[in-house]
Amino acid sequence: MALLFELIFTAAIAALPVPEFELRDTTGATIRPPTGPDARPMVIVFLGTDCPMARLYSVRLKEMTGRFPAGSVTFLAINANAGDDLSSMAAFLREHPLAFPYVKDADGHVAELLGASRTPQAFVLDAQRRIRYRGRIDDQYAAGGKNRGAPTREDLAEAVRDVLAGRPVSVPRTECTGCVIDKPRRTAPPPGVTYARDIAPILAAQCRTCHRPGEIGPFSLLSYSDAVAHAGTIAEVVETGTMPPWHADPKHGRFRNERLLSDDQKRLIAEWVRLGCPEGRPLPSEPAPAPTDWHIGTPDAVFRIPRDFVVPAEGVVEYQHFFVDPGFTTDRWVNAVEVRPGNRRVVHHCSVYLQPPSAAGKDEMFETGALGSFFLVGFVPGVGPVQLPAGMAKRVPAGWWLHIVVHYAPVGSPQTDRTEIGLRFLDATAVRKEVATKLLLVEDLAIPPHTANHRAERTWTAPQDVLLLSLLPHMHVRGKSFRYAAEYPDGTTEILLDVPRYDFNWQHLYELAEPKRLPAGTVIRCTAVYDNSADNPFNPDPSVTVRTGEQTRDEMFNGYFDIALADQDMVTERAAIEQKRGRSQQIGAGALVLAGLWGTRLWRKRRALQSV
Repeated sequence: MALLFELIFTAAIAALPVPEFELRDTTGATIRPPTGPDARPMVIVFLGTDCPMARLYSVRLKEMTGRFPAGSVTFLAINANAGDDLSSMAAFLREHPLAFPYVKDADGHVAELLGASRTPQAFVLDAQRRIRYRGRIDDQYAAGGKNRGAPTREDLAEAVRDVLAGRPVSVPRTECTGCVIDKPRRTAPPPGVTYARDIAPILAAQCRTCHRPGEIGPFSLLSYSDAVAHAGTIAEVVETGTMPPWHADPKHGRFRNERLLSDDQKRLIAEWVRLGCPEGRPLPSEPAPAPTDWHIGTPDAVFRIPRDFVVPAEGVVEYQHFFVDPGFTTDRWVNAVEVRPGNRRVVHHCSVYLQPPSAAGKDEMFETGALGSFFLVGFVPGVGPVQLPAGMAKRVPAGWWLHIVVHYAPVGSPQTDRTEIGLRFLDATAVRKEVATKLLLVEDLAIPPHTANHRAERTWTAPQDVLLLSLLPHMHVRGKSFRYAAEYPDGTTEILLDVPRYDFNWQHLYELAEPKRLPAGTVIRCTAVYDNSADNPFNPDPSVTVRTGEQTRDEMFNGYFDIALADQDMVTERAAIEQKRGRSQQIGAGALVLAGLWGTRLWRKRRALQSV
């Protein structure tokens, strides 16, 4: 049945020519695709200025024009988004130059003629202006940050070759993922849900941390016009659960930083878009914070990676390692730490480790402190800085270095980054508990080819009562699920965190709403499942055995968690030591006085004997 439908569909789209149209490009010039004897096969691609997929594929499209004989194919890019104007399109071209015109479909009629619904959706028309292909450009990139490293099938290029050769297109239709085309809305909405009353508060609470200038979100959502321009995309990602990004199963654990929409909030958003996005009482746009603001306040110390790093326009970038000597001559206690990317568009995530002077500059990991801490801080888009509870801090030993590891993600044009780290210190006399980041690690992973559910586990046993503060699972693109469980000494088990659909693009730090006391003998068990099959759309190569390694093509099993000793009170301990030292000093001083008096008596006695 599916094959019959495809044959009928292919015949239908090949039979109907697309009517003539003319559109204006970013310079104001009118572009009218040739018809009749002058017509050539034509590639049309819909591109939105804010769409990450459109940005990534701009490089591929520019390169593709040189693959075919000169003059054999016409290329045209169309923007049908109501929220994009000619100036924003011109700005797009300055950063992502194309080798063919980029025109504005102001009323969306060409998008309707072709049935375009997403960017970057592509169409191939033959010389008679019949649609011979529609769908994706290739299978390397897909929505949600999927990146195979290289395409396994170049659907658009193959379709063009088939048309130029005069043969039927072998695959005339593919699914295109990407951003929804938000076409102009023509009808006056009825009363009901409004932006001002219902939608703006949701966006403020759940979306604007990322969707504001200078942050990782591909577009801003600070104003009504911003929201309307991306309403279709908002409705879709909310319905599918893609946004806001949060991957913990809500049945287990409560987290201070969770991002969840209630069913009522989801219904409000869907209804608002269905009604045509009514505004309600106009609201002022929320001002964007200055890009120099630190969320932790003014840091006591700031350290930058030692050089600018240039991120290429596309492809997969190896993990980059940078080493910084902070110059600490005494132990420093860090209560708050923030990683601030120099270019948030390309910093996928960042991890900061500590290294002793003897190993400075080496790609190695080291423990520090009585609890064996592995880690200072991590950064992922959308996650705020680390602010430890009052009286708690991580120790940076005197002389130790910062080892900064950055994973970059290309965005379709060359970019430069200079990430920096800000630290807020706690005076040593005010530290009550030392916080340590523990790591459960599998160093001998070997995931067989074409295996959909490869399981790995590691455990850690609490040597004494501890407070659990946060959890951070880390895997790569074959990671499928990750779970933390506590197995208590009384035989009961509690799931602390369950991530049933792990997403490499969103590596959350899950901060417990309240520190959780784990009695001595509690076992923390981390269980990970990996999918090395062809059904995993992130998988770059299901035919290989995947082993432990830091690059995206490798895999990792890293189960981080922050703990502190439950009954530790360093302030009280220091006071007791000082009190004991004071008593010792008093006893010592008294002994000296007695010794002095005794010595005086002896001296007097000798003088008396000598005078006899």
